[in-house]
Amino acid sequence: MNILGNVVEHYVLLSAIIFTVGGIGFLVRRNVLVQLMSIELMLNATNLTLVAFNRRHVLDMNGQVFSFFIIAVAAAEVAVGLAIVLSFYRLKQSVFSDEADQLRH
Repeated sequence: MNILGNVVEHYVLLSAIIFTVGGIGFLVRRNVLVQLMSIELMLNATNLTLVAFNRRHVLDMNGQVFSFFIIAVAAAEVAVGLAIVLSFYRLKQSVFSDEADQLRH
């Protein structure tokens, strides 16, 4: 038995709630910065699930390895996403995603 005991379900439920909040935040909000933060919430919810299941299987470290990869992808997403948002703001003086379709022209 590990430190979590039999409460992995609680962590999975918390992760599902956090992921749902992130998904709703991404779909509802128009601000690109809030959408980026919502994506980060969804990635952190996935990390919580992976680490919780990894604690159940103590000898297998795959959950933590995947979690490190997700953290690296999240850091790259923030760097690229903020660069795109900054260039879009300099061009249009707005951070609303509704106006991003004008970049196709």
